[in-house]
Amino acid sequence: MSYKKFEEYNIKVTKEVKHGYQEIIKTLGEDIHREGLLKTPERAAKAMQFLTSGYHLDADEILKSAMFKESYNDMVIVKDIEIYSLCEHHMLPFYGKAHIAYIPDGQIVGLSKIPRIVDVFARRLQVQERLTHDILECLNRTLKPQGVAVVIEASHMCMMMRGVQKQNSVTTTSGFRGQFMKNETRNEFLKLISSDLSR
Repeated sequence: MSYKKFEEYNIKVTKEVKHGYQEIIKTLGEDIHREGLLKTPERAAKAMQFLTSGYHLDADEILKSAMFKESYNDMVIVKDIEIYSLCEHHMLPFYGKAHIAYIPDGQIVGLSKIPRIVDVFARRLQVQERLTHDILECLNRTLKPQGVAVVIEASHMCMMMRGVQKQNSVTTTSGFRGQFMKNETRNEFLKLISSDLSR
C-alpha cells in the first residue's frame, strides 16, 4: 500500500507566493531550472502558508470550545510548550519553549487548548515580545481567571546565523496578570517551571 500525504493549500496564494520565490532565487543568482530547485518555489510557498496559518485561526474561539465550570481555584501550569515562529524583521525562525499558568475563577479549559493557542499566535510573523503579550491577553480576556502568567524562552536565528552571530544567546520574555502580580504567587510559578518534579 503506497503512502500518500494529503495537504490542502490555497491555489491562488500558492501560485503568487511561488512566483515570488522564483524571482528571489533568480535575483540571488541561482538557476531556477536546476533539478534541485525545480520544485523549491512551490515547496517554499506551501511551507510559508503553514508557518503563517495562525492568521486564519481564532484563539478565543479555540479556548471557548473547551471551557468547563469547575470550582478548582489553584494554579494550573502547562510548561515546556514547544514554540516555532518566524521573526517579522528577517523572516528567520525563532524557537524555544513557553511556560503558561492560570488560576481559575469558576472556569477551567481543556489542557490541550493552551498549546493550541500558542501555535495560533506563533504561526504568524512575530516578535517574541508580542507573542508573549498575545498569549497572555487571550487567556486573560477569554477565561477571565484570577491570574495568568506567561514566560517564553527562545533562540533567534536572526542573531545566530547573521548579525552578531551569537549561537548560545537565549531571550526570555514574561507577562503577568491578576494574582501573578503578587510576588509570592509569581515566585511560586517561576520556581515550579524551573523545577524537575520527576526526580
